[in-house]
Amino acid sequence: MDFDIVSLPEADHVEAGENAPNFTRPLVNDEYWEDASLTDLLDDSPVVLVFHSMDGAFPATYAWQELADREFEQYGVQVVGLSISSPYEHKRTIEERGIEQYELFSDPANDVARKYGIEHDLDGMTGIEEPRPAVYVIDEDRTVEYAWVAEEWPEFPDYDEIEAAVEDL
Repeated sequence: MDFDIVSLPEADHVEAGENAPNFTRPLVNDEYWEDASLTDLLDDSPVVLVFHSMDGAFPATYAWQELADREFEQYGVQVVGLSISSPYEHKRTIEERGIEQYELFSDPANDVARKYGIEHDLDGMTGIEEPRPAVYVIDEDRTVEYAWVAEEWPEFPDYDEIEAAVEDL
């Protein structure tokens, strides 16, 4: 692939040890979507919250392929994604990528990324922003136990580190 690696500006983002901001957005699965909050999910189990680029972009495709190869459910956690893509796009991505075990939050206005301090203006797209890639492992008390935020685009987390953080819950 032909693309430039871009250094992202520093971000004042949520860190490990801090409280994860709560939010409510449409949560999409392979059958339907409905509004859900982060605290709704945390009532059931810890959450791995994966901020990713819009559906169809190669970084999102790669991230979900990598996550699908892991068995996070054995640790009793939920893995959920969040991007600016619409519920319709998320539903199609879930079906096309075969990631029915995961659900994706839809946040077209990118408000949640702003709450987490990880908003990123897309080069060459005036007025369009998305979350920079980030992963948060959040316990039932909304404490961030692990945080990774991209410093470059494209950049991917160490998936083994995420799995280790989940094991430590």
